[in-house]
Amino acid sequence: MEYTLDIYSKQPEQLMQRMAQNCKARRLERGYSRRTLSERTGVPAPTIERFETTGKISFESFCALVVEFDYFQEMSQILSMPKYTTGSELETINRNKKRQKGR
Repeated sequence: MEYTLDIYSKQPEQLMQRMAQNCKARRLERGYSRRTLSERTGVPAPTIERFETTGKISFESFCALVVEFDYFQEMSQILSMPKYTTGSELETINRNKKRQKGR
């Protein structure tokens, strides 16, 4: 089950719904029930059910699922690389790399 986001679709709800579908697919591939996944991750089974049906989950619970499904390395790399579309954005990123606060 492979999903791609439309380049023009940048709605967080759509992204989380796709992530929920992928998470459910990984759970089923491993033969886990929601209860089994709950026991392995510490995420309550009703939370897993809500995530799979609505796409809503806390970041902490989502991270527990990521670790269980062995996607820690991939997920940790997502925000480790700066993303830019113009040269001026790249200059700003490089200028601000050592900043500690948001001012």
